[in-house]
Amino acid sequence: MPDEQSEVRLGLTAILPAAVAVIPFGLLLGARAVEQGLSVGEVALMSVLVFAGSAQFVVIDIWSEPAPWLIIGVTTLMVNIRHVLMGASLAGKLGAFPALAKPVAMLFMVDEVWAMAERRALDRTLTPAYYAGMFGLLYANWITWTVTGAWFGRLVSDPYAFGFDFAFTAIFITLLTGFWRGRQTALILAASSAAAVAAKLAVEGPWYIMAGALAGVLVATVVSTSEAADRVEADDGI
Repeated sequence: MPDEQSEVRLGLTAILPAAVAVIPFGLLLGARAVEQGLSVGEVALMSVLVFAGSAQFVVIDIWSEPAPWLIIGVTTLMVNIRHVLMGASLAGKLGAFPALAKPVAMLFMVDEVWAMAERRALDRTLTPAYYAGMFGLLYANWITWTVTGAWFGRLVSDPYAFGFDFAFTAIFITLLTGFWRGRQTALILAASSAAAVAAKLAVEGPWYIMAGALAGVLVATVVSTSEAADRVEADDGI
């Protein structure tokens, strides 16, 4: 059994670049939320309960008094519906988790945690301690900086001007190199990218996220089934 303290440290180390990358966005979210009329306490509560940066930004953009709850709910569902596919993918890697820990892991599964967990599972068993180290740091970090932004206003008025928006892209490009499996990976990425771009150009809103995810899953299923059939035929021919 891996040492739990070592696993926590490894999880902390793995997620640290992403935790640093979210700092300016946390500051900006907090500042914008206060401008829209939320109190510092409400900003803190939103980050504690929601913990989904993209959804929180969307909600803040459409926030008004009285709050349009139906629109907020539908929009949040659209933005985060990709988590259904991410959760289905991650579920098969939680074999070392106690039964009660699995839904907790899913509750704290954000994009960066999911990607790092999937990468870890390629080489070694994904342990609860490693996962806790990842989401624990990212969760505490997000709450801290959104509240700081709410207290001190626009400390970072435009993170894009400093290139902070590329930090997440760089992290995921690096992760993709670890997932690379040749032709199969290339086909999946090409299909996902094409579907996302087409949906972005054709339909308003965040539907391109789901389109890219579904296209990638479909191509992955087809390619995997085809490769499995080829292996069976090769075994029968021996």
